[in-house]
Amino acid sequence: ELGGSFGGLDAPGFLELNPHGKVPVINDDGTVVWESHAILRYLAACYGDKNMWSNDPEIRSHVDRWMDWSQTTLQPDFLTGVFWGFYRTPEAQRNKAAVDDKIARCARHMQLLNSHLADKKFMTGNHFTMADVTVGTHLYRYFNIDIPRPKVPSVERWYKLLQDRPAYKAHVMVPFQDMFGRLNL
Repeated sequence: ELGGSFGGLDAPGFLELNPHGKVPVINDDGTVVWESHAILRYLAACYGDKNMWSNDPEIRSHVDRWMDWSQTTLQPDFLTGVFWGFYRTPEAQRNKAAVDDKIARCARHMQLLNSHLADKKFMTGNHFTMADVTVGTHLYRYFNIDIPRPKVPSVERWYKLLQDRPAYKAHVMVPFQDMFGRLNL
């Protein structure tokens, strides 16, 4: 384990794996991959079934769109704006206007997801894909911090499906209460 309270991101051995000095990084029998979405695509290409990331370019594009949307739209608003700007920042240091804006933006994102998921079991249809991984990782924190949220029954139904997956329980649904109001850990 590296990063956060574990440190080690500036160690020469780690910087040989990732010159950016950031996690995540994997070393799969000598193949080193960094950046979370690149790691997911690599793992799906090597070990996933056709549902995770299809060989059909049209089908794959649906997964890729939602993966990219989660990284360029949802993540900046939720992770940076709400989770860091509200949850991790001590109350006296919060930029209330900026946080309120990001909460409202996240509400719109969740309403968009709610409409999208109204007739789908998972993000791209009936099968779990990498799009469910990248978008779904934000839901545990989103639904477990004290912010106003719109009613999004389709998202909540999908979130329950994710919670039933052993890997989601083990790797996403991890305690984060010790981060409240703490910018540094």
